[in-house]
Amino acid sequence: MASSSRPKKPVHNVHNGVGQLRIIGGEWGSRKLSFPDVVGLRPTPDRVRETLFNWLAPYIAGAKVLDPFAGSGALFLEALSRGAAQAQALDASNVAVSSLKEHLGTLRCTNGQVQTADALRYLETQAASEYDVVFLDPPFNQNLLPTVCALLEERQWLAPDSWIYTESETAPSTLGLPGAWRLHREQKSGRVYYALWHRLVESAV
Repeated sequence: MASSSRPKKPVHNVHNGVGQLRIIGGEWGSRKLSFPDVVGLRPTPDRVRETLFNWLAPYIAGAKVLDPFAGSGALFLEALSRGAAQAQALDASNVAVSSLKEHLGTLRCTNGQVQTADALRYLETQAASEYDVVFLDPPFNQNLLPTVCALLEERQWLAPDSWIYTESETAPSTLGLPGAWRLHREQKSGRVYYALWHRLVESAV
């Protein structure tokens, strides 16, 4: 989850400056990990994560995963636990990134990378690598999703047959995302809409 401030969105399970998240399934299922009390940082709730990874079950094993607004790292770590071949996490908070690096060390995970970076600048300036699964949960009320999604498409960060998860404060149908993306599944939890999109681009013959 993104570490930037989100108005009217509560921080869950935070106590004494530390929050906790639970990895739900896979190799590290039921492991509990702490995350720092950075403003606006919170993990995707267990129920939403369970639904998402049920949707992704046929596709996550062996996938190359990008989480450009990683925050607590709940989605990033869940993907690795469930067999992602490689995962890259970004976050603008040094504190959040340090915490995630510690978790990777604790879990003895060598196929996850974490970097302090602004997501937009990173996607604009770095050499692109195609990802099979991308998690997008940017800060709300900043209209970031259309910009991020356009960069993913224009800068060729997506594999032809890829899956993109979004969280937003407005219905998925209002987001104006790239035309090659098809809405696969959507649900709502409280004030948050979450959806899974399928990008299927036929290869040229």
